[in-house]
Amino acid sequence: MSRHYSKEKIKEVAGGDEDFMAVVAQTFLEEIPPDLHALQEAIENDNKELAYQFAHKMKPNFEMFGVEVNKEVLAIESWTKTSKKQSAIDQKLLHVVTTVKAVIEELQEDFQL
Repeated sequence: MSRHYSKEKIKEVAGGDEDFMAVVAQTFLEEIPPDLHALQEAIENDNKELAYQFAHKMKPNFEMFGVEVNKEVLAIESWTKTSKKQSAIDQKLLHVVTTVKAVIEELQEDFQL
């Protein structure tokens, strides 16, 4: 079954240690949902500076887990430096939110968290 994240990338980060892999997954589950929510709120409130900070903060975690949202996160970061309306970034944000929610469910399932 295809996943929205790469278990191999987590295994690489954890040096193959299964217990540490679970800790890494748990940390993702604790940190990313509130940051994702804050990103959504910042964009909804047209707070581009805050939106940039949260997008930038989450990017390394997405890369570490092999979550395929880098292009969208970069687009969000770029949007924060423009005068474009929120609607210009809505589809990118929706893709990030949908993908990350799927990753959260998969991590919970795969690591029994």
